[in-house]
Amino acid sequence: MTLPFSLLDLAPIAEGASLADALENSRQLAVQAEGSGYHRIWLAEHHAMHGVASSATAVVLGHIAAATKSIRIGSGGVMLPNHSPLVIAEQFGTLATLFPGRVDLGLGRAPGTDMATAQALRRNLNSDVDSYPEDIRELQHYLAAPQDGKGIVAVPGANTHIPLWLLGSSLYSAQLAAKFGLPYSFASHFAPDQLFDAINIYRSTFQASTQCDKAYVMAGVMVVVADTDEEATYLFTSVQQQFMNMRRGVNRPFARPVHDLSQICTAADQAMLSHILRYAVVGSPNTVAQKLNQFIQATQVDELIVSMPIHDIQARLKSAEMLAKTGLMSI
Repeated sequence: MTLPFSLLDLAPIAEGASLADALENSRQLAVQAEGSGYHRIWLAEHHAMHGVASSATAVVLGHIAAATKSIRIGSGGVMLPNHSPLVIAEQFGTLATLFPGRVDLGLGRAPGTDMATAQALRRNLNSDVDSYPEDIRELQHYLAAPQDGKGIVAVPGANTHIPLWLLGSSLYSAQLAAKFGLPYSFASHFAPDQLFDAINIYRSTFQASTQCDKAYVMAGVMVVVADTDEEATYLFTSVQQQFMNMRRGVNRPFARPVHDLSQICTAADQAMLSHILRYAVVGSPNTVAQKLNQFIQATQVDELIVSMPIHDIQARLKSAEMLAKTGLMSI
């Protein structure tokens, strides 16, 4: 079974490297993704994280779009409660004007940071996620054809009709995507628990819209491909350390891999990693192809979005290339 594969670039700031290195790595990954036939490449909004460089998501998307020619670029996602819908319409309307036919706007409702930083973003100190559905409608209005004499116009933004996606890790996001008739991407790469329930709810309650006449599901999976299972397992210890650090409240750059994770991993850590990263696919090309095919068959997703949490950029680029050659991707 083949289907579109896309990449979620987490713009990692690797231990021992700089912010500039991280942004250059994102550029290289986008070029690699386009050359290997990936359908789209997305970046996510995070703030005040020492290991993530994509806080100014629209700016980074412009950086990678300028380095590529045809691959779709987008947010996976922009955290809409952090922003005025008008500002997002203007930012992504600018991207869509500069790179027509290539821009996606994926939306989430989490803050993408700690509460103190969320407050410092200062969109509206009285706002909360309860206004999320209304914010989506407002954003759709700004991106649609303007109506004479009827309110504020986003310039750029109006009449760009940028496709919206709803992202989430809960049943709420699935219900909302179905109600709004929007494509839905589930964050199973870090929040696996409600994957199948969310997909079922989304598909069974989907209402057609002007953007989508039928349900369209994407799911996120972490993938590390290397020449051998052992090498891939070694490379995967970077993201395992990242989740351990997050659990302990430690904010650090993206860690170098280690040969023996058990030396720094407690039994509680191991239980947490096994649970959260249950859908991670790590190994040689044959191992990865077999496990990914099982995931695709089980979920019947329409598209897969893959993050490759690898410290070394050359190993990350090689992983993306090797995955593309497994024969699972439709190009």
